[in-house]
Amino acid sequence: VQLQASGGGLVQAGGSLRLSCVASGGIISKNGIGWYRQAPGKERELVAHTTAGGTTNYADSVRGRFTISRDNARNTVYLDMNSLKPEDTAVYYCNSGRMVYASGRVQFQYFGSWGQGTQVTVSS
Repeated sequence: VQLQASGGGLVQAGGSLRLSCVASGGIISKNGIGWYRQAPGKERELVAHTTAGGTTNYADSVRGRFTISRDNARNTVYLDMNSLKPEDTAVYYCNSGRMVYASGRVQFQYFGSWGQGTQVTVSS
């Protein structure tokens, strides 16, 4: 099942955007959800995730600026992005996942398929 990301756009540095991740069938409420991004020429990276129980975590590059939240009644997970920087420019994706023990540590690992993503462009 693919999750659908939306809400991207063009914004000036210092601005804000809210991304939404929607799925049907209770996928959101039953699973962890992660927000990822991929900039041109770079690997896809995990930006933030929330477990099914509501625990959240963030990449160091966005901690304090981005907030992930879930609304299970609306089958939606949000990513509120503030104080945006040009280096935040990327295609943003969401995916379902879970916490696993791998490479000597507990980490969030996706298990769903990738949707189209939503483009976020931050101008300087």
